[in-house]
Amino acid sequence: MDQKGYRRGSFQSSTSDEDMLEIAGASLDFSMADDDPPLDREMGGFSSYNGGGMNGTSTMMDFLEEPLPGVGTYEDFNTIDWVREKSRDRDRHREITSRSKESTWALIHSVSDAFSGWLLMLLIGLLAGSLAGLIDISAHWMTDLKEGVCLAGFWFNHEHCCWKSNTTFTDRDKCPEWKSWSQLILGHGEGAFAYILNYFMYVIWALLFSLLAVLLVKGFAPYACGSGIPEIKTILSGFIIRGYLGKWTLIIKTITLVLAVSSGLSLGKEGPLVHVACCCGNILCHLFTKYRKNEAKRREVLSAAAAAGVSVAFGAPIGGVLFSLEEVSYYFPLKTLWRSFFAALVAAFTLRSINPFGNSRLVLFYVEFHMPWHLLELVPFILLGIFGGLWGAFFIRSNIAWCRRRKTTKLGKYPVLEVFVVTAITAILAFPNEYTRMSTSELISELFNDCGILDSSKLCEYVNDFNSTKGDDLPDRAAGPGVYTAMWQLALALIMKVFITIFTFGMKVPSGLFIPSMAVGAIAGRLLGVAMEQLAYYHHDWAIFSGWCSQGADCITPGLYAMVGAAACLGGVTRMTVSLVVIMFELTGGLEYIVPLMAAAMTSKWVADAIGREGIYDAHIRLNGYPFLEAKEEFSHKTLAMDVMRPRRNDPPLTVITQDSMTVEDVETIINETTYSGYPVVVSRESQRLVGFVLRRDLIISVENARKKQDGIVSTSIIYFTDHSPPLPPSSPSMLKLRSILDLSPFTVTDQTPMEIVVDIFRKLGLRQCLVTHNGKLLGIITKKDVLKHIAQLANQDPDSILFN
Repeated sequence: MDQKGYRRGSFQSSTSDEDMLEIAGASLDFSMADDDPPLDREMGGFSSYNGGGMNGTSTMMDFLEEPLPGVGTYEDFNTIDWVREKSRDRDRHREITSRSKESTWALIHSVSDAFSGWLLMLLIGLLAGSLAGLIDISAHWMTDLKEGVCLAGFWFNHEHCCWKSNTTFTDRDKCPEWKSWSQLILGHGEGAFAYILNYFMYVIWALLFSLLAVLLVKGFAPYACGSGIPEIKTILSGFIIRGYLGKWTLIIKTITLVLAVSSGLSLGKEGPLVHVACCCGNILCHLFTKYRKNEAKRREVLSAAAAAGVSVAFGAPIGGVLFSLEEVSYYFPLKTLWRSFFAALVAAFTLRSINPFGNSRLVLFYVEFHMPWHLLELVPFILLGIFGGLWGAFFIRSNIAWCRRRKTTKLGKYPVLEVFVVTAITAILAFPNEYTRMSTSELISELFNDCGILDSSKLCEYVNDFNSTKGDDLPDRAAGPGVYTAMWQLALALIMKVFITIFTFGMKVPSGLFIPSMAVGAIAGRLLGVAMEQLAYYHHDWAIFSGWCSQGADCITPGLYAMVGAAACLGGVTRMTVSLVVIMFELTGGLEYIVPLMAAAMTSKWVADAIGREGIYDAHIRLNGYPFLEAKEEFSHKTLAMDVMRPRRNDPPLTVITQDSMTVEDVETIINETTYSGYPVVVSRESQRLVGFVLRRDLIISVENARKKQDGIVSTSIIYFTDHSPPLPPSSPSMLKLRSILDLSPFTVTDQTPMEIVVDIFRKLGLRQCLVTHNGKLLGIITKKDVLKHIAQLANQDPDSILFN
């Protein structure tokens, strides 16, 4: 039998059971897929179905009392059976508990089994935190490498190079140990030629980093591109994509993430860090049998790993747990909540121990504000929320349109050229403007910063009147020429970031969306904050300022506006709410700013939802055709199960197996001629009374093993699924008992069941398929893919888009 036939089915047949997916013309290289191996390698291939065997006596083979390697596992691009996996784990746990009373060794084994989950969380936290520290340090150094090199040691970045320098505080960035490329090559850093040389070196380094990243992804791990969060959401919902969380993906994603961030492209490392942490979780699962052999348990671990990923990305352990709960997880029991919290804690502690930025903080843009905000400032905060919602909706529509064009035109065939062109345009536009030349994390740090007396940034070039300075708090001051220059540069940076990010997200390099979205919002917020500050300075006698903003007081904090704007834009793109607010206040350490953040986050979500219901990750899931059943959406149509089930009218009848009257040859013929991933078992073709459901993969393995290892199993041997063998003449060949692979309790609904109940069952129980009966007789089958296609049809979308593309 051709292996392709049972791995990937087409959906043209009427009774295709479950989502066996056509990967026609897929551009990804699946030869790497074994880096996340099937749970048991002993299965081997199942390509020989030529009958044969030897004639035997009329004996009954009581086969499969011991489970065979491979039985109960899943093919690639298949959905797991949540109910079966949870049931198997409960059986395993009951057995361990009952044995623990028999001996001391069994008791120790029981304790170690209970402790293994926490040990796994500890290992995930340590590994994720270490990799995040490595990525942060490397990216910081390579970003500075585009502008110059440290003579004291080429491995120092600009900031570390100047730590031991004797320069004054205002000239701290101009220490003699750090040389720009023009100083190194020409001997001086002034003049037009030096500027052109620095410009040229900046572009060359950016192109080198991005090309190296895309070539590594293309050559070694095609799954390492993008942010990874849409795929992780799909995997956590029960879908299997082998290799997506494997060792090659982890290695290549870690290396190329550093290269992509360092190239200066408009992308972040926060989303991909979730993918990196989930790779760590998946690989470490193989150390523990309980997680290695149970796909549902493994997904609990991956939920916790996602929390650890956000924890190290933003230095926000609680925000990480809430992000996993709100945004990516499909099944999140209370036990997973505690373990996610522990994993996020360990990961954050590990990153803090590494101290990648040398400031004892987990992120580059940690800030602290001390000034209270006034109730009237909620108006500009809500305006920022509206801007964030509009930007989020615009970005999602534009990016999805561009990604769809990439998929459907020749553009998708040239990923290296696309990365080259986008990087060249980004670098050429970025260098002249100091706010786009610096890394996006440094830009956000600058925008969040509250100006102090010693700040030398252009954003802080105010006209100083030191007579009115009280302690550390500087009053609102008139903007100097530096501030106006910075405003123009930031306005240009905003326009560039808004448009270039649309083309960057989705390229074949690791690319996160958190940081570019926050940068757009932070720029808009800072511009509005400075405008408000100058308005309050020059018009403090206006009614809106009187009573709370007197002359010489520090009323407006522009950095706070930048922070609120960043939250609004990130919320508009991702549609996060609770986790977003918690991440932002963990970033800033300011509990008193929760209300402005909540106002901006909710406003941006409402505005964005009014324009389009989907967040960026859900939109990419739909674009890629992943079989993901969204738990947040309501199903409000009045269709019935009989409207969705297959077979439909004029279709061939449902393919079934009878419980005790089919031969090995009959079953092999069904397997060869169909591509379904499971078959209902009935009493007889005449009665159509349902007995159970058997998976195709289990049938293949069982029959193949019986042919090889059991004497007397031939093509005419009867296969039966009952407790007792059927009466047969004495001269009949050996019979094959396969009751142990039969699911005796498949989920069934009647043909009159409303589809809203069926959809709820699929969502809440994570079903692969559901059988439809009428008066106890089998009528048809509804698979997860049928449900998704039905929802797509009702939403006037193409139902054939629900495939793994």
